[in-house]
Formats: sequence, C-alpha cells, structure tokens
Amino acid sequence: MSLRVIQPGMLSLLQDRGRFGRHRLGLTTGGPLDPVAFDYGNRLLQNDANTTAVEISFGGLQLEATVDTFICVTGAAMPLTINGAAQAGWEVLPVRAGDQIALGFAESGCRAYLGVAGGFTVAPSFGSTATVVREHLGGLRGEKLQAGDALPCAPVSQRQRLYLPEAQRPRYGKSVTLRVIPGYQERHFKRLQQRRLFSHAYAVSQKSDRMGYRLEGPAIDCDIKGILSEGICQGAIQIPADGQPIVLLNDRQTIGGYPKIGSALSLDCAQLAQTAPGGTVHFTPISQHGAHNALLLASYYHKNLRLAERRI
Repeated sequence: MSLRVIQPGMLSLLQDRGRFGRHRLGLTTGGPLDPVAFDYGNRLLQNDANTTAVEISFGGLQLEATVDTFICVTGAAMPLTINGAAQAGWEVLPVRAGDQIALGFAESGCRAYLGVAGGFTVAPSFGSTATVVREHLGGLRGEKLQAGDALPCAPVSQRQRLYLPEAQRPRYGKSVTLRVIPGYQERHFKRLQQRRLFSHAYAVSQKSDRMGYRLEGPAIDCDIKGILSEGICQGAIQIPADGQPIVLLNDRQTIGGYPKIGSALSLDCAQLAQTAPGGTVHFTPISQHGAHNALLLASYYHKNLRLAERRI
C-alpha cells in the first residue's frame, strides 16, 4: 500500500523536520527548506509535526495511489490534478486506489510539500528520515525519488477536510529581504563593505541548491581570506575569495573556513528557499533581540492560526 512514483520531477525528496544533534558526527541537518509550508501540511492532515512528507523542487512529480487515503499539498503554487481534474493546494483531499496525482511546474515559489494522512512509513537513519543526497542518508536509499519507487503509507478512511484560507497563506515572490544578525567576524569587514552588502541587490545564482544559495552582485571584501574551520549555523552568510555571498541552508557542511559577515534569520531562509534562480535578494540588519522577537511573534501567529473545514 503506497503512492507509486510515475515521474519523480526535477528533485523530489522525502523529508521529516531534520536530523538534529548529529553535527559532531559530521552529519548535517537536512529537513524541509521551507519548514513553514511543511508544518502547515502536517497540521492540515492532523499528523504529528515530524511526519515524513515529500519536498518537490520546481515540480513535475506524478504519483499513482495504490491505497485509499488523504493528501495535502502546500508551499509553491504547482498546479495539482487528480485524474486530470484540477485540485486546490493547502487543502486535505481524498484519493482512492488507482488515482493519478500530478503536480505541474511552479508558477510562484519553487518548493512544494506533498503529505499523506499518517505520513510515509520510512525507516529513519540516525534518528531521521530526512534525505541528504550528499551524505547518502535518509529517504528510501539516501537518494532523490526515482520512477517506480513506492512510498509506503497506511490506508486512512476518515480525515477532516481542513484547508488554509487563501488570505492566510504565505506569499512567494521574485524578491526577498533577509534580516541579518551580525556575527563576531563582522569586524573583519570594513564599514564600507558592510554598507555595500546592505545597500545593494543580489541575484540568486543558477548554482544555488539545498546546501546554500549562491548570490551574484557587488563583491564584498574581507581583511581575512580564511579562518580555522568552525561550526556553521543555518543561514550563515559566507564570503568566499570572490566576494560573492553564499547563504547556507539545510544541507550545508557542518564546518567551514570562509569568513561570515552574519547569519540570516531562519524565518527568512524559508522565503529565500522559495526564490527561484534570477530572483532578487536584499539584506537588512537586525539585532539579536529583534530576531528573537520576530521568531516568537511568528511562532505565536502560526500556533494560533485557525484552520477552516470544508463540509462535503
């Protein structure tokens, strides 16, 4: 009993919330690039918050159900059809054995999440099902989904038909502003270099991936070219020798030796991950206190957001 992969799309990965507490082993976190959309999917399906779903990058995933269950697609606007009929995203939908599920290519944003009632039953690796292809961990074989793969899931006969009203859904555009918390290495960037980062727009490079978003724009100079390798947090903004910023994301290496001018707020990293190559990135500074308040307010908003139910 499963959802069988007919076409895997450009990059589809099984993900739970991530692999935490394993950096000492050299294993990165993984998990959804947009945890907000991922969390809403599980919440709509009334799943546990760590339930495994599929992250679809850019679209093109096609599945066939061999079980009666319920699905929900959140995140980027990818046209969704069941047996050729258009369906709504951000809403719990029934599927029956034999149904064909297809996601087109993203019209806004670039990461969507397909969850199933009860989640996909995948054996964890080092405490998580999160797929990190570079480390060959998680998912079915530590790899992206392939045609013919079976995504095991249990039959589910009842679920509330919950949905998130359109006015309350996240908006994904072609431009994002990253709030930056200065790091201790900021002193190695002269005032002019700091102002250059915060006053210019950068473009998302075609070389961006789950490890990090490479940006293109005015080069930032640092008075040190390398440091002893040290641990790296999510959102760290590395400045390599060419001066082009790299914002590190979920599949980043656990240590690195490039200087870092600061770290992007995790809330904004989710929006960055929804920005396609060619999109525009701006930086603005934020204090640690301001970042803490922003996280608390976002958490309060999401926890208290009331979902709607469709009566069928």
